[in-house]
Amino acid sequence: MGIGGSIGRRLALQAHKLTPELTTNFVHESLSRAIHGVGPLPPAAAAAEAQLREQHGDVERAVHEVIENHVRYAGGQGFLTNVGGLTTAALTIPANITGLALIQCRLVAGIAHLRGYDLTDRRVHNAILACMLGEDSVKLLVKRRRIPAPPMAIATAPTYDPHLDSVMAAEVTSELLTRVAGKRVATTVSRRVPVVGGIVGASADAFATWQIGRYADRELRPRTLR
Repeated sequence: MGIGGSIGRRLALQAHKLTPELTTNFVHESLSRAIHGVGPLPPAAAAAEAQLREQHGDVERAVHEVIENHVRYAGGQGFLTNVGGLTTAALTIPANITGLALIQCRLVAGIAHLRGYDLTDRRVHNAILACMLGEDSVKLLVKRRRIPAPPMAIATAPTYDPHLDSVMAAEVTSELLTRVAGKRVATTVSRRVPVVGGIVGASADAFATWQIGRYADRELRPRTLR
């Protein structure tokens, strides 16, 4: 455990050195790209609406499809960015982190849209980031008074707290670095068989994304009736 933690910390630090943009700003940029679309990926709301039409207006089935689609996206990028071993880690860890941030932001934003939340609302932005931390981390941060409440309460708070922007971004950045660097330690055990590392990475990223999707599904309850 001590050796794995030490390697994980070193990899996380190396990712920061090689990719300076992996700061709290990159989280907000990922969220913005997820909401507004980037490259071949349409905006989160547009993709969610497409699923809603495909499911004939059934919101819950559309939410399920949004989760499944993003689990597949996460697994695909997880495989590509975890095929190598320690020799490629300094390059692929930043790519893995930024890919996961975009996919998971887009996933939660799509669910939020389907449940009637306004994706232009900064309170909703912070609720999306809170969902990305996962239920256990949110409970711990609320207990320690690092954040005021769970995601839905943040999204529906009476007022917007601008200080929460930097707090949420910092927590998400730390969480992503820890998850990805820690996962890389596991993949290096089988680095002599590169494909195995890719499979481990794909499975870990897909499962983590599924967990986040299920948490957002439970937490972001409907705001309006369709």
